[in-house]
Amino acid sequence: MQLRAEGITHRFAGRESLFDNMTITAEPGRLIGLVGPSGSGKSTMLSVLGGFLIPQAGRVHRDEIHSIGWVFQNPIGPPRRTAIDLVTYPFLLRGMTRSEGAERAMQLMARFGLAGREESLFRGLSGGESQRLLLARAVACDFDAILVDEPTAQLDPRSAATVIEVITEMVAPDRVTIVATHDARLIAQCDEVIDLGAG
Repeated sequence: MQLRAEGITHRFAGRESLFDNMTITAEPGRLIGLVGPSGSGKSTMLSVLGGFLIPQAGRVHRDEIHSIGWVFQNPIGPPRRTAIDLVTYPFLLRGMTRSEGAERAMQLMARFGLAGREESLFRGLSGGESQRLLLARAVACDFDAILVDEPTAQLDPRSAATVIEVITEMVAPDRVTIVATHDARLIAQCDEVIDLGAG
């Protein structure tokens, strides 16, 4: 399994190139960090890697990667659904019964520091809680690759620290994990850091 971008070049109309002949290789079991100042193209590169944006030059190879999840910077979810419903649903899609799925969801939510929040509505969660919930949901979906965009940008330091801990726990030998961030604490946890603002 591997997610590899080769010779990526991309620009938006009327602007200089964000990337010029850039190559990135991401393998499972490692946390890959995309860093750089605002406007350097971190979110754009995630879009390219995920197949949501076609670059003007270069190719992206997704070897043995059949599903990709994206956790956005600003958590978005159905406001009137409970937290446990949002994490249980992916297990139901995989054929589990409601009770089996709910049990797995509760275990996953506890791992992500959300024990006791199972029946809370999404709209009632704090920013850190909703971010962790969507990360838990991404793991429940069993994606081959998870792309995380600026997960701590809108959080207070304490909530951010918890989210960083959760992201490091998401790294798995059967999952590619890539995070775009400018948070020095999260960068320090990455196995490899790619600076999009260099040069």
